Amino acid sequence: MGYVYLFVAIVAEVVGTSALKASQEFTRFWPSVVVVVGYGLAFYMLTLVLRTVPVGIAYALWAGLGIVLVTIIGVIVFGEKLDLPAVLGLTMIIAGVVIIQAFSQVSAH
Repeated sequence: MGYVYLFVAIVAEVVGTSALKASQEFTRFWPSVVVVVGYGLAFYMLTLVLRTVPVGIAYALWAGLGIVLVTIIGVIVFGEKLDLPAVLGLTMIIAGVVIIQAFSQVSAH
């Protein structure tokens, strides 16, 4: 169940972060509400994740996947551009997430 909570935490963080740009420095009401609710839900779900997933592993997956997903949204929704170093860095983040998932034997207890 920990990884289901982690998925929800990642999605909530990505939604909140994406809305952060749309909030225009908290001057737009509804995007600002989405930021607060998104981050609140993300951190709450992350606390549930930590019942069964080690904090280092949970945070690495949450942050890594969040970075990649927010970047994709930035490109698609906000028209942001990526250069080669950005693409290489994101590729390394994805590789790190895959390695953790495929090979890590760390347990929460």
